[in-house]
Amino acid sequence: MMKSNVANRVRTVFAHIVLILLSFMCLFFFYILFVNATRSHAELQKGFSALPGSHLLENLSNVANDGTFPMFRGILNSLLVSGCSAAICTYFSALTAYGLYAYDFKGKKAAFTFIMAILVMPTQVTAMGFLRLVTNMGMYDSLLPLIIPSIASPSVFYFMYSYLQSSLPLSLIEAARIDGSGEFKTFNRIVLPIMKPAVAVQAIFTFVGSWNNYFVPALVIQSKEKMTVPILIATLRSADYMNFDMAKIYMMITVAIVPIIIVYLILSKYIIAGVTLGGVKE
Repeated sequence: MMKSNVANRVRTVFAHIVLILLSFMCLFFFYILFVNATRSHAELQKGFSALPGSHLLENLSNVANDGTFPMFRGILNSLLVSGCSAAICTYFSALTAYGLYAYDFKGKKAAFTFIMAILVMPTQVTAMGFLRLVTNMGMYDSLLPLIIPSIASPSVFYFMYSYLQSSLPLSLIEAARIDGSGEFKTFNRIVLPIMKPAVAVQAIFTFVGSWNNYFVPALVIQSKEKMTVPILIATLRSADYMNFDMAKIYMMITVAIVPIIIVYLILSKYIIAGVTLGGVKE
């Protein structure tokens, strides 16, 4: 009995040590990013430092007051694109998953196979066709091509479908139909609340993916007032390679990750609820 207790304590201590090391490895890079954002370009040229500098407000002012660099406009554009993409992607993916899960119809397997086939197709393969389509539809240099395609996301659909298989009994849907509930009412008031943990997880992933997306915005956006954060950061670096201000780049990256952290903190409780739900058996 005593040996068992000692072994459990050793495992517990080892697990805590591993978790502390992993936490340190994850947070260390954020700390270094913040430190670099507080140092001047000249100090950054001297090399690594673990101590913060005294140029935080100066760097923030330089980025905010740069007439050739609309930082706050870029953040608003990224917030609009990422927020709308996360909302419509999770909702319509959940709706599609519910349709394939709750209904039996001819061609159901073919539809599922088709969606999974799209999942393995790289974005770069269809880039030129997508660009031509956007241009012909008059949406070039607009934020709409960054938002509307988010409706169709095979990876999010597959996650939602798998979650429905493990958490939604079909008898619950049948009971709602017997009670006279409409299909959209059943989905919005019964199914969607059950899927909150899955929706929260995919909303975070979709938001971050859209926020960090550089390839598609670089194809369709030309005006500076419509550029998103990744493009603006790239313009900072490529404006003049010999004279660019590294402190401004670190400051912009620091500002850019703040919305992602806020979104994660808001939705993290639903992720924890999903993990808890999966570990409880009745």
